[in-house]
Amino acid sequence: MSHTPGRYEHTNSPDSRSPAAPASCGDAINGTARSTKYSGGRHAPGPTGGVRRQPLAPWFFLLPFGVIFLTFTLYPLGYSVYLSTRQTVGTRVNVFAGAANYLDLLHDDVFWGSLGRTVYFAVCSVLVQLPTALALALLVHHRRLPGRMVFRTIFFLPILVGPVFIGVAFRRIYGVQEGALNQCLGLLGIPAIDWLRNPDVVLNTLVLTALWMYAGFHMVYFLAGLQGIPVELYEAAAIDGANAWQRFRAVTLPGIWPIAAFLMTASTIGSFGLFDLPWVLTDRGGPGRASTTLMVYLYERGFLAGDLGYAAAMGWLITILLLAVSLLQLRVTRAWAEEM
Repeated sequence: MSHTPGRYEHTNSPDSRSPAAPASCGDAINGTARSTKYSGGRHAPGPTGGVRRQPLAPWFFLLPFGVIFLTFTLYPLGYSVYLSTRQTVGTRVNVFAGAANYLDLLHDDVFWGSLGRTVYFAVCSVLVQLPTALALALLVHHRRLPGRMVFRTIFFLPILVGPVFIGVAFRRIYGVQEGALNQCLGLLGIPAIDWLRNPDVVLNTLVLTALWMYAGFHMVYFLAGLQGIPVELYEAAAIDGANAWQRFRAVTLPGIWPIAAFLMTASTIGSFGLFDLPWVLTDRGGPGRASTTLMVYLYERGFLAGDLGYAAAMGWLITILLLAVSLLQLRVTRAWAEEM
């Protein structure tokens, strides 16, 4: 007599097509891991049964940037390192020199003289431009100043003028006889000064011209910092009886210190890259080499003398010096910020 299987026997039989539910979440996770491992580490099939692939669209959009970055940044950097180990005379001579270019720089008096003048310009730029820019920012930030938006525009306009045009224009301003500056000094009874041909004055002439160019540009940064300081801090300081200097020392200066630290580093880096202003204003770094900066000397050796290997080595040495100076400035400014 045949035996007919019961309902429970039919549902629990191995031949049933309904999958058994896992006993716990851990079993489900382990089961998923086992199935992934069993599939050989490849992606699990998608809802349609195919293998999921990574989209190529993001890489397609990054491709132009990668090509430009490789062509105009990485390749020139790598080639300049290679070029700094070569001795070149234009395009005719190109022989391996090893570290000879770097060793020659250590004994190059013109290089060290140019470095000293560049450092002098950088220090004066920081000590003159930034306090002047801060004073202008405090002036145009004052709410009671009539036409302060007009003054902001006037102070910012010099940065929009090209350095070459400024060099040509200021050559006439600094003229000994017909220059506007000497004529103004003559009205005050001050004798005329040879701003461009006196070796003891010409570097200060560059500092003065750079002050006119960049003070308004730095003013914008300080103005943004002043506008970000809450007014409640000044009101609380006034209630405590703080005078104007104490409010500046305790409220304004800590509020704008990060911007001041940034501008100090940026001004130093920009000063080391000074080229077009002395090249045009002082006739290629004259008189003699009284206003020859590092970039002027680099240009002379690399493009006028054709020694591109020596110029490349000079560029990398300047980069190392700038990196060291920037790190030193960051440490000093952080130490000052902690003392405030």
